[in-house]
Amino acid sequence: MYKYIYKKKLTTLCISASCLLASTSLSAKEIVVLQDSFEIPVQQNQVAFVPFAGDSVLSPIIVNDLSKEGLKITSQNLPQQPRSSSELAGTLPVWQNLGIPYLVIGSTRTNRGKIITDYEVIDVKSGRILEGKQTSTTNKDPDSMRRAGHVIANKIYALITGTPGDFSGRIAYIEETGAGKEKVSRLKVMDADGENAKTITEVTGSIFSPTWSPDGNRIAYSVQRDKSYPVIYVQSVSGGGATPLTPFPGSNLSPSFSPDGSKILFSSSFEGSADIYEMSASGGQPRRLINWPSSEVQPSYAPDGKSLVFVSDKTGFNKPQIYRYEFGSGRTTKVSSSDYATSPQFSNDGSQIAFLSGRSAAIMNSGGAVTTNLGNTGIDEAPSFSPSGRNVIYASKQGGKGKLTIKSLSSGQSFDIPVQGIARSPIWSSSPK
Repeated sequence: MYKYIYKKKLTTLCISASCLLASTSLSAKEIVVLQDSFEIPVQQNQVAFVPFAGDSVLSPIIVNDLSKEGLKITSQNLPQQPRSSSELAGTLPVWQNLGIPYLVIGSTRTNRGKIITDYEVIDVKSGRILEGKQTSTTNKDPDSMRRAGHVIANKIYALITGTPGDFSGRIAYIEETGAGKEKVSRLKVMDADGENAKTITEVTGSIFSPTWSPDGNRIAYSVQRDKSYPVIYVQSVSGGGATPLTPFPGSNLSPSFSPDGSKILFSSSFEGSADIYEMSASGGQPRRLINWPSSEVQPSYAPDGKSLVFVSDKTGFNKPQIYRYEFGSGRTTKVSSSDYATSPQFSNDGSQIAFLSGRSAAIMNSGGAVTTNLGNTGIDEAPSFSPSGRNVIYASKQGGKGKLTIKSLSSGQSFDIPVQGIARSPIWSSSPK
């Protein structure tokens, strides 16, 4: 919030040019009058977005993304519709008078079948263009246009806040319909705003624990059909068949890609009790990392690749705990402190771990202290971090209907994405570089 307080009498200030100009845009502001002082209009919006000239597709996507990222953005009742900073020259004081810190302007054009978007993010107070003019080039098809809108929104968010945006990543999740032998599971991928959902694979049976490769091009997941062991598959998101990775007789579950995408962790019982294994992401012979008498499951690489976290019931039946294994030393330490802790997953910077605490979705810091409790969602699953770690997504069930919820960890703001059937195991891919 931007406030400028003038310790002057109201009657004196209101005959000034600035007061007259301010009165032209009262719809976007609040005025507070005190007995012996005047607080000029306080602008609630952070970004003025002028819909891009020549565009009807990208601009709504960008505005929607920036709003869901927590920015207060307006594209209504703006005094002008400039397409570039050159058109803005000479009229900047009009925008400065609005009190909105940032202005986004741009235009689209077609060149050899491609859509080219030029846009600028302007610091209104100084008139400075943040990192100069930006250009995006994309194909004309709807999917490419949507992706371009998300990427542009991410760039605008980064220019304004200095931190990456989340909405150019994609979300994979499982959608279940039916029950028992009639259950059908679909692995689906959608844009991070909940639009453009597509089915990647469909099976009669169950799909478990999807995980993204670091480049966002592949997904590993487990499939269990009737009267068969769970098998881990790797599949390209762009199409093609799934490749079985673990054709071993046992429960093969919870794949996790290494940070460079070359290896996969998983748990398997093909040599007895469930243990933690590592193998090449292209297949081959697995290497057992952890071989305790108890059951060890749900491994997940740390972002730096130097360690992993996993779940073990070594302390007692139905008392699972989260442990960390260090690759260099082979040392194992207990991380969690609650009575029941499962399904660990790191944030991208390694500072937080999402997990299931009892029946509540929760988050702890890397030292094991719980920092956020999201409560019982109706589905016993942990949340998943967005690329920035500012948001989480989790599945929930209410009245027999499933939904996905994206929640800001800082503001508490959330929005729901309705799905068909029951949703499970949503996971967010990294945003493209």
